[in-house]
Amino acid sequence: MSITHIDPLANLRMFEDAFTRLLSEPRTGRPWSPAVDIFETKDELVFKADVPEVDLKDIDVRVENQTLTLAGERKFQSESDGDGYHRIERSYGQFTRSFSVPQTVDTEKIAAEYHNGVLTVKLPKKEAAKPRQVKIAVKE
Repeated sequence: MSITHIDPLANLRMFEDAFTRLLSEPRTGRPWSPAVDIFETKDELVFKADVPEVDLKDIDVRVENQTLTLAGERKFQSESDGDGYHRIERSYGQFTRSFSVPQTVDTEKIAAEYHNGVLTVKLPKKEAAKPRQVKIAVKE
């Protein structure tokens, strides 16, 4: 009779090895989405997207049919100084985010700026949509 050794953790180790390989490879071609904050002031609707290490030439901002679309690409650039990566957790590749914007914004006057890896898109409100204060007359 022969004795067979059964490793109850073999499947777990196989999964762990595959997962480690997955994290150590560049994430090119895998989709990613930058985080976006949206807030409103009395004069405009503002979108702020975190797009660090994305070249300005690789960012596209457009408004069509009351939909704001932010698209671009963060390219993976390996530093070939002889040292290998131990882990790559940041995502690379193309991204697209789309947001419906209300009819109250003037899409003809959209403005965008890029500073310190943050893309800020401002959509001014139409004059009719801005809050107005109404003076109340008191009758005696």
